[in-house]
Amino acid sequence: MDEKIVVGLDIGSTKVCAVAGRLIRNNKEQETLEVLGVGETNLTDGVAKGSVVNVNNTVNAIRRAVAEASNQSNLNIHLVNVSFSGSHVTSVKSSGSITRSSSGDEVQTEDIDHLLSDMYRTSIPADKEIIHVLPMDFVVDNETNVNQPVGRNGVKLGADFQLITAQANAARNIRKCIMRNNLAQDTMMLSALASGLAVLTDEEKYAGVALVDIGGGTTEMAIYYRNVLRHVAVFPWAGNSLTSDIQAGCKILPNQAEQLKKKFGSANPAEYNLNEVVAVPGLSNRKPKDVLLKNVAVIIEDRLREIAALVQAEIIRSGYEGKLLGGLVLTGGTALIPGVEQIFGRVTGVEEVRVGFPEHLEPNGRADLVGDPAYATAVGLVWAGYKTIDNRISFISDPNRSSYSEEPAPAPVRQSYAPPVSREKPVEKVEKEPEEGGLLGWLRKVTRPIRGSETDTY
Repeated sequence: MDEKIVVGLDIGSTKVCAVAGRLIRNNKEQETLEVLGVGETNLTDGVAKGSVVNVNNTVNAIRRAVAEASNQSNLNIHLVNVSFSGSHVTSVKSSGSITRSSSGDEVQTEDIDHLLSDMYRTSIPADKEIIHVLPMDFVVDNETNVNQPVGRNGVKLGADFQLITAQANAARNIRKCIMRNNLAQDTMMLSALASGLAVLTDEEKYAGVALVDIGGGTTEMAIYYRNVLRHVAVFPWAGNSLTSDIQAGCKILPNQAEQLKKKFGSANPAEYNLNEVVAVPGLSNRKPKDVLLKNVAVIIEDRLREIAALVQAEIIRSGYEGKLLGGLVLTGGTALIPGVEQIFGRVTGVEEVRVGFPEHLEPNGRADLVGDPAYATAVGLVWAGYKTIDNRISFISDPNRSSYSEEPAPAPVRQSYAPPVSREKPVEKVEKEPEEGGLLGWLRKVTRPIRGSETDTY
């Protein structure tokens, strides 16, 4: 266990982060994650709303982040777990089943793998791709709501599934960026699922919890109930929306709005007096612009209320309103804004709201760097090398789509016709007699004896 080292690569809308780590046991015999290396690169023009829009910029950002993590950990990194996101990601409920050969045999893990593989072949629009197939409740013969089918007897094995789909081009661009850095992809995982591995406890997943990952370009939501992922949703509004609102409302430049949000941002306008002002530098040879901090807080509060309202609507739509005893867990960089828990609590009516930090990290300097909600996805991708989202299945992404090649497929070659050759006797090369022309040649050809085959009865 100690020898296995896993690298997580989080390709976000604002940054690319690579984290290398391994699982160890501390003095109390508890499993903790030792962070060996961290690499981070800001990405301003490469990913928008979670999707790669500029491949070259993203490739360069990945190269710098992986190189930094490689230097810190003294590793030659070639295999990574990569995150995936995008406002085009959708969750579709579906069901499938297989018929086993014998009812007397117990259901095996291989039967579940067979069923999963069949679900990855589900017919969907040509521009879509199935990223994850996650089972909810199984059916064995006539018995429904089976949590663990392995060990039961039955002929028919079925399940209700959650198919997480995305635009095929977006997934292809992620693989292209990985391949151009001479890296291999081990697992591609939706960011919210990776974040859940880092910040959620098993107790919360069983009791019912909604994870809300507020990143830079998208807000992702995952609902767990009875240790099973039940619902996934992605909203195209997140931290960058707050920055855009501050930029428009205060009439300042985008980078200044981002700094203002990080240094002075709050979701509670009551914290600031009307006379608290920050001087924001103007353009060259222009005087600075005064910005009221209370106005900044009002802008942030309004946008966060909208995101919280979307989360509440999605909880109602999923059918788990009032069932989430674990409440809400907020993570992502925007979850660090003071007062965000109170806003989500008021809007959603959920009593238990907390900010999720990556847990079970072995204390060291690099763990302090990633012990922040903004790094939950990257840390969760490392955890994905040691634990799975669902213990009942052996893979969460299609093994047949793990790689990408830019080489065009060779055109099918049409083989020329050749008469069948008998395999019983090797074909002997017969010297062809020179052809003779004229009447004499024709007579010899007609009168030449025809030699029969020893193996042919005719």
